[in-house]
Amino acid sequence: MYVIDLRKLRARDLGIPFDGTPGKYNAITDVEGVQVGFKTIIQGDSVRTGVTAIFPRGTDFTTRQSPCFANWFSLNGNGEMTGIHWLTESGFLTSPVLITGTTSVGIAQNSIIKWFLKKNDSTTMFDMDDVLLPIVAETWDGDLHDAFGFHLEEQHVFDALDNARESGPFVQEGSVGGGTGMVCFDYKAGTGTSSRITEGLNYTVGVLVQANFGLKGQLIIAGVPVGKELIKMETNSTVRDKDAGSIIAILATNAPLLPHQLKRLATRVSLGIGKLGSRASDSSGDIFLAFSTTNVLDVTSTTKTLAFQTAIKFHNNR
Repeated sequence: MYVIDLRKLRARDLGIPFDGTPGKYNAITDVEGVQVGFKTIIQGDSVRTGVTAIFPRGTDFTTRQSPCFANWFSLNGNGEMTGIHWLTESGFLTSPVLITGTTSVGIAQNSIIKWFLKKNDSTTMFDMDDVLLPIVAETWDGDLHDAFGFHLEEQHVFDALDNARESGPFVQEGSVGGGTGMVCFDYKAGTGTSSRITEGLNYTVGVLVQANFGLKGQLIIAGVPVGKELIKMETNSTVRDKDAGSIIAILATNAPLLPHQLKRLATRVSLGIGKLGSRASDSSGDIFLAFSTTNVLDVTSTTKTLAFQTAIKFHNNR
């Protein structure tokens, strides 16, 4: 049963007919174990930034967490997602994922490593090798934020990571975390999330995005080109003449998929943003990461025998 968060109505709550059946909270946290934390930074008139933290297997490190099978896809690569070279070769996601503004990638990457160093005591169990190449993604928040003021600090990243521990199943949307300074289709945007339950199978797919792309006239909702109509209706409509911007998507599922299958899943995020009107412009960083929380590996095992399962049966229909 889909639960409505009365603190903020969403598009589906207003009767917009989207396809598919959402999970209970219509959020990435519908995939069991996933937790999300935010740190939002709003100061004066010029600072609008933050950082988002996604924990694939939750925030409990009293036992060493198993890595998640993962893979990624770039629809257009004018952007950054650190750590993906080793993720591609190993097929493993071994740390939380951070999303922030473009000029904050460096400090976010350093700070998550420092956060784990601070947590590395007798009450936690993890290998620092697992977090030396963390995944940090970005979109440009410089239109609404003093990006070259470098306002994100180490403690802000610590706060986002710590806040995930206290987070409930409802995920904040809009001007929160890394999405604080973002614009999408010429409207204030930021962080968004959704989920779907697969037909005929008890699997869930959840997505969290940091949206910062598109022009107003390109906006399509449920197949209707509403952006063009809004331009006609708004007497003081603000329309940019430069098609730019980016979107980062983090996709989680409890379907038992292997890395090569997760790449196929990540690739199909492109179709979703295309249905909204995205054109993946030359200056856009449209980068998507997918991971599976199933296939838990025994990281303490000394044996070399591993068995995996997969949910997909491939058919050759030619």
